Amino acid sequence: MVSESANEERPRVPLVGERWFRERAFTARVREAYENRCAFTGLRILNGGGRPEVQAAHIQPVARSGPDALRNGLALSGTMHWMFDRGLISLDDGRLLLAEESVPAEVRRLLRPDLHALLPEAPEARPHPQFLRFHRQKVFKGAFSAQ
Repeated sequence: MVSESANEERPRVPLVGERWFRERAFTARVREAYENRCAFTGLRILNGGGRPEVQAAHIQPVARSGPDALRNGLALSGTMHWMFDRGLISLDDGRLLLAEESVPAEVRRLLRPDLHALLPEAPEARPHPQFLRFHRQKVFKGAFSAQ
């Protein structure tokens, strides 16, 4: 029988594990380069305290030897970050690529209408072709043909 007492404490269990080290400055540099806007939607959302809701996504994942370098980063909203990490959306020379069967219409409506990412003007802040190629070849689940 399960007790439903509001005063009953839940047991605490110590956990030991490993995580890839991620440099905090990476997030700040990516957010700044993208002016706190999601590259895929163009949205700039700040919470009540003025903190940006956009996340710094690695193009080539850290777990697959991707560096915490600005050119290996994209500023993405939480939903876009999740989809990018799972290979449902990718990027080729600024053009958004979609795994057609896996991206629902509701999500497509969130994307920029021209299906081009909002990228930094400065060349040294734009995604490096090497990392984008890695993502298209090793992560992206859709069809890709270079045009």
